[in-house]
Amino acid sequence: MLVLGIDPGTATTGYGFVREHANGDLEAAAYGVITTPARTPMAVRLNQLYDEMTALIARHQPDAAAIETLFFGRNVTTAITVAQGRGVLLLALAQAGLPIREYKPSEIKQAIAGYGNADKWQVQEMIRQLLNLDEIPRPDDAADGLGVAITDINSTRYERMT
Repeated sequence: MLVLGIDPGTATTGYGFVREHANGDLEAAAYGVITTPARTPMAVRLNQLYDEMTALIARHQPDAAAIETLFFGRNVTTAITVAQGRGVLLLALAQAGLPIREYKPSEIKQAIAGYGNADKWQVQEMIRQLLNLDEIPRPDDAADGLGVAITDINSTRYERMT
């Protein structure tokens, strides 16, 4: 089972492909970020985000996808641009015919670190350990994408066994 996890953004979108082996072990198959240049018209940035995500899906052929829900902070402008990027990413996933699940940031922290208010370092260190990596994945957005995929695998493990 190969799951694509996405930490959405317009400037930087983190992604991680995590494979669950038959024995339950997890492996980071690929991870990284999609970046779009600042001061570029939003329509161009969204098109780039869509094209790059579509290419990643075609290259890795995941069985499912999971994406972090929008965290609405104080900056409404940032929230709107992230929502636009998230919408384009959801479109790419849907057009690929992937089952899509969505997780709140606190659900991801709970699933990875065992605590819904865990700090970024705790979550990243647990991702490193769960995937048996030598170092914490960089940049942070890529680690977050892996965390979303791990959350989905752990959350759906029982469903897949029945």
